[in-house]
Parts: sequence; C-alpha cells; structure tokens
Amino acid sequence: MFVLLPPSAGKAPAGNGPPVDFSRLTFPDLTWPREQVLAELEKVCADDQGDPAGTSAREILGLSARQGAAVTANRELRHAPTLPAAQRYTGVLYDALDLPGLRSGPSGLNVTRSVLIFSGLWGVLGIDDVIPDYRLSMDVRLPALGRLSTFWRGHLQDPLREHTRGHLLVDCRSAAYAPAFRGQSPAGDHRGTRTVTIRVLRERSVEGRRERSVVSHHAKAARGRVAHALLANDVHPESPAELVDALRAQGFHVERSPDAHSGSADQIDVIEQG
Repeated sequence: MFVLLPPSAGKAPAGNGPPVDFSRLTFPDLTWPREQVLAELEKVCADDQGDPAGTSAREILGLSARQGAAVTANRELRHAPTLPAAQRYTGVLYDALDLPGLRSGPSGLNVTRSVLIFSGLWGVLGIDDVIPDYRLSMDVRLPALGRLSTFWRGHLQDPLREHTRGHLLVDCRSAAYAPAFRGQSPAGDHRGTRTVTIRVLRERSVEGRRERSVVSHHAKAARGRVAHALLANDVHPESPAELVDALRAQGFHVERSPDAHSGSADQIDVIEQG
C-alpha cells in the first residue's frame, strides 16, 4: 500500500539541516524537472527584487498581500536551511497524521516506504527528504512551464506507475494535486496499480431527513486520521474491499462507490456525523 498526500500550504519555518541536495531526494531521476521548476520560480521571484511587496510574483503564485515573506523565502531556496518533509509540512492534515510520531514508532520503516507527498516544486517526495521552506502550489502557472500539475504529469506518470506497480494506492490528495499522477495502470496490465480516492461527507438530519454534503476544509483532518490509522496499525490492504474492512475495523463509517472523475478508480466515502 502507498498513501498519496498533498503538501501543506503552511510550513514549519527555517530548519537546521544543510541546503537541499537534489541528488539525495527520493526519485533522483527527477532532478532535471526539479531544477527547471526551481529556476523558473527563482526568476519569477527575482523579478520582484525592486518591489518589497513582490506584487507580480504574488499574483503568479496566488499569494495575498500579507504573504510577501513567501516570495522572499522562494528567492533563497538553494541556500536555505532544511527540515525533513515529515517536519516541514504542517496544518490540519499533518496534525492528524502525526508523521514524526509514526516515523519513530514500531511501523516507522513501513511509513517511510509507504508515504508519497506531492509538491508543486519537487514533484513527489518521501517523508525523510530534507527540504527548505517554500511556497508553490501545484495549480500555479509558471510563465515558461505552464500549469505545474500538467508539467509534473509528464514527468511523474511512468516512474510512479513503475514504483507503485502491484500495490493499492490510498489517495488522500486535494484536487489541485490529483492531476499530476493518475495511479491507474493501463487496461490489460494485470500486475498494475489500483487507486482508491478518499472523499469525506458530512451527514446530518434536516427536517427529519438524513442529508449528506461534501466536506472541504475539514476533510483534510479526516484524511489525516484515515492515513494515521492505516499506517499506525501497519495495515496492508491489497484491494478496495480490504481497505473498507480495515477502516471499519478502526471505527470509521465508510462506504465504497465508483469515482466518476477517475475512470475505473474506486472511491471510499468517509461519513462523519454533524
């Protein structure tokens, strides 16, 4: 089993590790496209050197006026201090997931092998990869590269399909990151990959009827809890049906349904009351 995660918009600042070394990141064959993205990001942010507010860079990166510090951080990426990805990424999903705790627990080695974090800057990372603070979403369009989800799809699809072949993929990514890698293997590949997307629904009573609605922001925490339960208990489902059974055994209310947006991929709905 592999768990596919988005990064977090907010990140732990600074760090105490050496500058990033592309050759030591997971999937070192991605060094060239990583260099391309970083060089273009540096160019975008350097164009704002004379403007403390970084107006044009903020517009391209989708940042608010109060996030000018992110532009400065992006200018200094090559020489900035680093942290492992397990510590760098923060926010509600990562708080619920607790990667540092999982990494130091009895299933730590399996966690390291099983988690893949998608990134607009790095493509995909492992949790032990040491990276600087940065800000670059996968849905950003960089002038020379276009939308990053499209750029990365061309570089990630084949190596990740090979890396995950024969394993179940539990997809906890947000919408901006899903297009960068579609895990389903081509038809007829019997050793291929099976992907299950995790959707979160809230069920509540409205005038005596039970109604469900898709959860947005709070879905991150629910996906974090799902991933934590699977990894902490060293669960290795090999099919969507086994995944449903494993999550129900952990106390989740889940239902399985086809995912209309992912072809033959499955979707598991996590139902929360409230």
